[in-house]
Amino acid sequence: MLTLANLSPQAGSTKQRKRLGRGPGSGHGKTAGRGHKGFKARSGSGVKPGFEGGQMPLQRRLPKRGFTNTFKKEYALISLSQLDALEVEGVISTETLVAAGLVKKGALVKVLANGKVTRALQLEVDKISAGARSAIEAAGGAVLPVTTAQAV
Repeated sequence: MLTLANLSPQAGSTKQRKRLGRGPGSGHGKTAGRGHKGFKARSGSGVKPGFEGGQMPLQRRLPKRGFTNTFKKEYALISLSQLDALEVEGVISTETLVAAGLVKKGALVKVLANGKVTRALQLEVDKISAGARSAIEAAGGAVLPVTTAQAV
């Protein structure tokens, strides 16, 4: 029977590492396969990522444009058709959508006016488009402000 106690790799799948600097009898003594002098013989040597032999590296040759807004808010988008298909009674909040698997936990939610609403929905989300708001209110529903405990 195969257990964790008697596991071993398949024959030929592993090999021993080359042991360097273990004396003249090993065949890898003295300079340990590094040769004599030069950049590659020194400790801490090795070509760094992006190094092109002294030529100006590509990431420095290319022009830099624009910036990244660190305060940008990413919204998870939900359509009216997804909300209509959701079989939930009462207020539909971000937690409800997380439980239904439509958005990830901690995400900000925005409702868009894609699809139709056939029943009165009570929504409590971070953002909603004007078209979605009018469609929900026309169906007899309401859009509630997000409670402070739930706001991210």
